[in-house]
Amino acid sequence: MGQAVVDVKRRGRLWAGALVAAVVVLGIGSYWFQPWKLWRDETVSEALPTAAAPQRPAGSSGGSGSPDASGPRTLAQGTLISHEHATTGTAKLIRLADGSHTLRLEGLDTSNGPDLRVWLTDAPVKEGVAGWRVFDDGKYVSLGKLKGNKGDQNYEVPADVNLADYGSVTIWCDRFDVSFGAAALTPA
Repeated sequence: MGQAVVDVKRRGRLWAGALVAAVVVLGIGSYWFQPWKLWRDETVSEALPTAAAPQRPAGSSGGSGSPDASGPRTLAQGTLISHEHATTGTAKLIRLADGSHTLRLEGLDTSNGPDLRVWLTDAPVKEGVAGWRVFDDGKYVSLGKLKGNKGDQNYEVPADVNLADYGSVTIWCDRFDVSFGAAALTPA
């Protein structure tokens, strides 16, 4: 009878230890994979930014100091293709009237996920599995976290970025080092 009580207690401790381990693994896995994002869309609807053109001094050639009426100009653009997740939309590299640059994603539709970033890269865009992991192999610049997995959104390109060094854009999952989707940027 004494041995049976010891065995029951030992099994109880084993089950309790296994339960604690399972809860810890489940908690870490949930934090790492963030599965709830698969069912939650974040839609962003930003207008194209407007930046005033530099003012010309009165009396200089060009006239009265009024802003340049040329407005934003698309320099390059491309259609997003799917990689790890189904992704559609258009990426546009835009020069604003003040000379600054913005990357604009229009009609974006992709899956939500953990730690998604928008990158300008020098990697060629490849279809299928061959294109999923190429974007961190060379030169890239992060423009920030993806604001939403759907809609229209803008990302300021830092002034010190040489746009000639980058020919593509990717929606990059930094957590798992994989592209959700990408677009080759071709001159407009």
